[in-house]
Formats: sequence, structure tokens, C-alpha cells
Amino acid sequence: MLTRRMICGCLAAAPLATLARPSIAAVDDACTVFTPERQKALSPADALALLKAGNERFVSGKTTQCDLLAQSKAAAGGQAPFAAILGCIDSRVPPELVFDQKIGDIFDARVAGNFVDTNILGSLEYSTRVAGAKLICVLGHADCGAVKGAIDGVELGNITALLANIRPAVVAAAAGGSVKSSKDRDFVQKVTETNVTLATRALVDRSSTIKAMVEAKEVLIVGAVHEMASGRVRFLDS
Repeated sequence: MLTRRMICGCLAAAPLATLARPSIAAVDDACTVFTPERQKALSPADALALLKAGNERFVSGKTTQCDLLAQSKAAAGGQAPFAAILGCIDSRVPPELVFDQKIGDIFDARVAGNFVDTNILGSLEYSTRVAGAKLICVLGHADCGAVKGAIDGVELGNITALLANIRPAVVAAAAGGSVKSSKDRDFVQKVTETNVTLATRALVDRSSTIKAMVEAKEVLIVGAVHEMASGRVRFLDS
């Protein structure tokens, strides 16, 4: 039997329950495909905040559920992503999922070891200078097979040339000492972070286009590492 106290208790709890659920308007806003107007209204700092908030949702298990087919249709006429991610091809680190972003939100450039070469530079110049993205995030990750291969000097087909792009990070992480084995987890982590840092510098050093945008404060470059065990993205410069 319902008592007066029980009814009052339920009524008192109702507003709290309502606040605990995301509003339909909030979900609709998060699922709205980025337009040139929305993109232009964002600052580089805003773009970084969006990535950080998305990773928090990913880590907490509260990702935004959108109608992806509807988004695909809405974006069919054009795109205006707010950020570009340079990441590794590792299947465990898909940027759209790690940052809880949807169709039309981010550019996604991926190569084993997330290093910078001419093709990556051209892709990121397009993402920013032509398509208007406000942020470039170089995203490394824990337990990277490409980093381990570079540390151990693996030679196999075209993989040999690929790993040569990561070798400078191995040498820099050793800091004049002997290069350790990939079995040394701390050294692998150090090389991973060094590789991300070198990539962020290369974007400016090797691209006058990106450098000019950074100097004009039109684009922000950040480095980060995804810790797969926790799902959290740790930004190296923040």
C-alpha cells in the first residue's frame, strides 16, 4: 500500500532523476553535424575542450548515442570538422570512439607509429588551411607495436622503412645511452611520448603553412597518449 510519506518521497526524488538524464536538446545538439558556421565559431581552445570532454564521456561509459545514418545524410553535402587527429593504425585506438566524436566531427589521419611524413603533412594542411579544422592532435598510445619494432630494430619488407621514421624518437629517448629492449615498459613509454613530441614539432618545422596558422593562433597543436587499460587520453602539454 502506498503511504503519504512514500508518495511525497517519490515526488521529491523526481526532479533529481530528471537532472540525472541528459536532455533531448543536449543530445540533439551533440548529434548535429558540424557546419562551417559552427566550425568558425570555435576557437582552437574550444576544439581541445571538445576532445577532452569526449574522452571523459568515453572513460565514464556515457558516450553520446546518435543516429549515424542521419548524420551521414546531413554531412553528404560538405564537411567542416573542428579537429584533425594524427594517430596510429592500431585497432584498439580509433579516434572517433576514444574522443566520442561522430560523423563529420574530426579528420582522422592514421599511420603505424603516428609519425609525420610528406603525405601526412599534406593531409593536415588540407584539414586546417583548406577545410578549417582548429586543432591538430598527435595521438600516440601505450604498448605501440610500431614503437616496439623501432626499438628492437625490426627489419621486414616495407616495415623497415616505416620504422625508420620512429627511430629518431628511440635515439632521443635513450639520451646518449644504450637503447633498451622493447621488453622495458618504461622505455617503451618514454619512446612513445618522445615520438609524439617530435611529431608535433615536425608539423611546424616541416610545414610553413601549418606554422603560419599556429603563429596566427588559428590552429593549436597538442600531443597526447592513449592509455588503453583505462581508456583515458593524457595530454602531454596540459
